[in-house]
Amino acid sequence: MEPFLSVALEEAMKGLSEGGIPIGSVLVYRGNILGRGHNRRVQQGSVILHAEMDALEHAGRLPASVYRQCTLYTTLSPCAMCSGAVLLYGIPKVVIGENRNFRGEEDLLRARGVELLIQDDPACISMMQDFIREHPALWFEDIGK
Repeated sequence: MEPFLSVALEEAMKGLSEGGIPIGSVLVYRGNILGRGHNRRVQQGSVILHAEMDALEHAGRLPASVYRQCTLYTTLSPCAMCSGAVLLYGIPKVVIGENRNFRGEEDLLRARGVELLIQDDPACISMMQDFIREHPALWFEDIGK
């Protein structure tokens, strides 16, 4: 597993241990982590704190020139909201742990020139698969169904 995806997986496990949804994300610039986060919708009672949004929030306010050189690592394919943030800030590359349990807006991202690398990681797949099986109502709430 790629080292930065491992950090995203650590974030996902942290979220699960807090009673939340196990998705993690890391924003990386020139080999350095600028922000890391996990889905905290349950923990914070938030409608927007998906893992990618949390990582961006923890990175803080950055110049557009920095975002345009970043890679976003995420354990799960990004939803419409998180994909919109990738496009808004011009993040050129997203490394996705898995897209079997949920396939987000990958076609939109590719159409707009974002490079996607799907890792098909067994740990990411099994963690989400187990969570969805054990907490279907919470999962469907998180993805807006």
